[in-house]
Formats: sequence, C-alpha cells, structure tokens
Amino acid sequence: MKTKLMAILVSGALAAPAFAALAPGAAAPDFTTQASLAGKAFTFSLKDALKKGPVVVYFYPSAYTGGCNIQAHTFAENMDKFKAAGATVVGVSEDSIARLNDFSADPQYCAGKLPVASDADGKIAASFDIKVMQGPPGLKDTRGQEIGHGFAERTTFIITQDGKVAATVGGMQVDPKTNVEQSLAEIQKLKKK
Repeated sequence: MKTKLMAILVSGALAAPAFAALAPGAAAPDFTTQASLAGKAFTFSLKDALKKGPVVVYFYPSAYTGGCNIQAHTFAENMDKFKAAGATVVGVSEDSIARLNDFSADPQYCAGKLPVASDADGKIAASFDIKVMQGPPGLKDTRGQEIGHGFAERTTFIITQDGKVAATVGGMQVDPKTNVEQSLAEIQKLKKK
C-alpha cells in the first residue's frame, strides 16, 4: 500500500507542465559532481564529457521509484545507440552517492551501462531551472527504503559539444520510456548535422 501511495504522490506531485527554462541555444550550466557507474563512484564533469561529444543530461525524481526505474532501464537498453551517435548519457537526482552505487549496478535498472550523478543539495537542478519538490516524510522507494530527499522534475537536456542546449525533452507529461526515445531521436539528429 505504501509503495502505491508513493508512486501516486511522486507522479501526481510532478505532473505539472515542464518548468525547464533552458531553451534551445542557451548555455548549459557546467557542473562537476560525484557519480556512479556499475557501483563505483567517480567524479563526473560535464565539461570533460563534452570534449568527447554531445551529452544527454537527464534529471529524474529518485532511484528505485516506478518511472525512474523504467527510464534508467530504457536508457541502459539503448546505450549502444547513444554511443554509436557519439553521445554520453548521465542521470542526475538528489539521491546520495551510496544509493546511486546500488542503482547504477542493479541489472534491472542502470545495469552498469550508464552513470547516475548525485545532486544531493539540488544546486545542479537549480542551475538548469528544474523544479524540485519535497516528498512527504517517510516516503519509501520500491525496495521499502526511505527516500528522504526532494524530487527533480523528469526533464532531459541534449547538450551539444559547444555546451549549448540543443533540445529539452520532458516534463512529467512525457512518460519515462518516451523520454528516452525522444532523447535518442534528438541525438541522432545531431549526428546527421
């Protein structure tokens, strides 16, 4: 019952239209933070990732919640396609690095194929003008563990190698799987240019 209530609260609380103010052509805010890939923490730098090609920065509410689980799994399934288009993908949430170490290695979700980054203080989301809401105290994830942090609105930014926003995908009106599909389509358009 608590899991159902959590899913309803998270999806309902974030069902407002996308608030992402960074429009195509805007400079993407640079950030460096702790991230995890395959259960191992490392320092992720947007500036360094952009040296390799375009970057998909996707904000999501929380690891181990319904839609976020689907989105991470769908990104993991499509990582070869993103890499073939020359893109790096990184997920960003207010989850702790310890929580993300579990999520990034979990074969049902990130499966060791994509990094997820910690924005524990919400400063990265704020720099991208992402709406963050607090969940009710005691809210639990799909594993039964308390979440204990704010939820960033599900919004994805496609950032070109020169640090500009090429496209914004999302808001809660776009389901998690479609968010990934639209992000891949945007990256593939960039490759054709």
